[in-house]
Amino acid sequence: MLTRSRRETVTFNHPFRIKGIERQLPAGAYEVVTDEEMIEGLSFPCFRRVATMIMVPGAPPHHHSTEMLSISSVDLADAQQADAVASH
Repeated sequence: MLTRSRRETVTFNHPFRIKGIERQLPAGAYEVVTDEEMIEGLSFPCFRRVATMIMVPGAPPHHHSTEMLSISSVDLADAQQADAVASH
């Protein structure tokens, strides 16, 4: 099965929380990686999301490390929406 990874940077203007991550994360730019796999048997290329991960600073006392944590794309969208609302 063919898989691909997409990377994007999302920016939060305020400290935020994402469901499934036990701590508040600081404002800033975060790399998000989305893994997708091709749906076979179609006459055109079509992919479905199979995983979404976010790169975050390590939990104390490991501030200088980076963790890749699995999250829901819906929870990420909810956190981005809450950040946008807080900016108004």
